[in-house]
Amino acid sequence: MTVSYLAAAAAPAAFDAAIGNFFAERRAEVEVLGAGFADTIAELESYVLRGGKRVRPVFAWLGWIGAGGDQYDPIATSVLSACAGLELLHASALIHDDIIDASRTRRGHPAAHVTFADRHRAERFSGDPDAFGVNTAILVGDLAHVWADSMVRASGLPTDAQARLGPVWSAVRSEVLYGQLLDLTNQAGGDEGIEAALRVNQYKTASYTVERPLEFGAAIAGAGTELVAAYRAFGADIGIAFQLRDDLLGVFGDPAVTGKPSGDDLREGKRTVLLASALERADERDPAAARFLRKVIGTDLSDEEVASVRAVFVDCGAVDHVERLISLRTDRAMAVLDSSDATAPARNELAAMAVKATQRAS
Repeated sequence: MTVSYLAAAAAPAAFDAAIGNFFAERRAEVEVLGAGFADTIAELESYVLRGGKRVRPVFAWLGWIGAGGDQYDPIATSVLSACAGLELLHASALIHDDIIDASRTRRGHPAAHVTFADRHRAERFSGDPDAFGVNTAILVGDLAHVWADSMVRASGLPTDAQARLGPVWSAVRSEVLYGQLLDLTNQAGGDEGIEAALRVNQYKTASYTVERPLEFGAAIAGAGTELVAAYRAFGADIGIAFQLRDDLLGVFGDPAVTGKPSGDDLREGKRTVLLASALERADERDPAAARFLRKVIGTDLSDEEVASVRAVFVDCGAVDHVERLISLRTDRAMAVLDSSDATAPARNELAAMAVKATQRAS
């Protein structure tokens, strides 16, 4: 089996197996707390393993491979387990994000807080079902965050690798929360600037999706400063391009493919680079369109209003601008990757993932 095959095809299944093993190890302590609690944890396990591309663990794995890691090394099982911890962290962020955004679906299924509210109704519990759903999801999301740390620390990595990994692991967990807080503040404060939106993208997406996972794997391998710098430059650009594509899909994507209703970002008033670009251009070229955007963004838009917003985004050139930003950052990231001293299999896989992440439909 080649490294290329493992990264592209077998690694996600290996991460799922590691996550399944972790939950199996927790089962005894969970069952002691009662059947209802065990059912809640079973729902968390299902949530983590249901759908998703395992992007973050794969980037971390490739960071290790690119720094000289060998999939046949005895340490590889521990590396896979540690990398899989990033998926638990991601689940925590998604669960909380859906509560904050009042999103009803995730990956084509009910969001966690909706699932727990539905369970409340089905079991005829007392109290408010929706409050129960939100409160349970918050705590389950917190547990996923704690268990992500447990999974990394109990992975069996050597002491020196754990010591190198510690600061990176702390950074990735902190920075995703920084990004979420920045997002909330920008949205509440009505910050319309492109730079503010990009700052959110850097912390909320780029850091914990690509940049830090690559550094995560590099730290395990004990990579040199030049490779780490290349990983971080590549990761920052691809991570932001990934989010820019996500912004476009949030407005123009097919719900049957994305698993989320189209236009939700507009109804929530998300301060994306796409929206900031549209407002800047409409202010210069079509003040009436700018007034329309400011009036409807963040309200319960009808399907017709969503279609009108889309038309403004296209007509003012915001969509083309974001597409150019995606291409620019992707090209720049590829140049950094090509000149890095990452191993050839990792470079090839990272290049393929970069294209997939920035040109995807879901």
